[in-house]
Amino acid sequence: MIAITQNTSLKPFNTFGIAVNAAHFVSVTSIPELKDVLRLPGYPEPLILGGGSNMLLTQDQNKLVIHINLKGISIEKETEDHVYIRANAGENWHEFVIWCLQHNYGGLENLSLIPGNVGTAPIQNIGAYGIELKDSFVSCNALEIKTLQEHVFDTSQCRFGYRNSIFKQEAKGRYIITSVLFKLSKHTHSLRVDYGAIQTELDAQGITNTTIQDISKAVIAIRERKLPNPKDIGNSGSFFKNPVISKSHYETLKLNFETLPCYPVSDNEVKVPAGWLIETAGFKGKRFSNYGVHKHQALVLVNYGGAQGADILELSQLIQKTIARLFNITIEAEVNIL
Repeated sequence: MIAITQNTSLKPFNTFGIAVNAAHFVSVTSIPELKDVLRLPGYPEPLILGGGSNMLLTQDQNKLVIHINLKGISIEKETEDHVYIRANAGENWHEFVIWCLQHNYGGLENLSLIPGNVGTAPIQNIGAYGIELKDSFVSCNALEIKTLQEHVFDTSQCRFGYRNSIFKQEAKGRYIITSVLFKLSKHTHSLRVDYGAIQTELDAQGITNTTIQDISKAVIAIRERKLPNPKDIGNSGSFFKNPVISKSHYETLKLNFETLPCYPVSDNEVKVPAGWLIETAGFKGKRFSNYGVHKHQALVLVNYGGAQGADILELSQLIQKTIARLFNITIEAEVNIL
């Protein structure tokens, strides 16, 4: 029997810790159960909820909220050099990464400690420290909400981009990802330590013969210093995407902002750190009553306790307007605003 609860608090189900309610709520643990829920009459356009790490809830949700709680990790096949691992959508992302590392499977170590669940990871093509999900992604299984048909999306069909995929574009709201298949290395791992402060952290720990486990520990140490734990301070990780601008625009900005960093994207474009822009604009560590910008990472907006989603949304819009005025750059929210 499907257990739908009424007027359920979503505070435990979003990492910002915003206290809003769902008119109707259900947590599903299997695909047949998910299909049964979607067949129920009277619940048009349900809200699909995963780990709640990439959203800002600004109001009560007067609809059915379906929490995807599908669990399970399995090995589908192996070759001499690689292993193909399927993780169900409700698995916690970081716990899945740790499981892979415990089995010495490489490819996801740079993505350690990213909040959220496996099922939502492909939607925005999560990435960190020079690695993106698409680098080890094989395919994902997804259930079409309207037809209840199951589909398989490979890498090309997902149309991955920077924090982007088909699931944020033309397929937005049409599918529920139920599992993801990864291809990971078993022996000869490709180590990526040249991005951010990973190598500096490894040097500080005196590590020379670097392993994938060492990289994960370095990433965790760096992230814990820079990013607040959502269990302690409500947040959704990086709130904004790093903007991509033309090289000519970047060279013009360098005339006034000599320390502005960049990362090459193409022959004509560079990516600039949104955190640098926000910090330079004076927002880093700025507090507004019970919400604000984190003191160690300007990309992170935080709920110190009791803030409303509308307050944080207003702050994000103020930051966007300020960045546009100072740098003539548009920064986009990485989180879904509901």
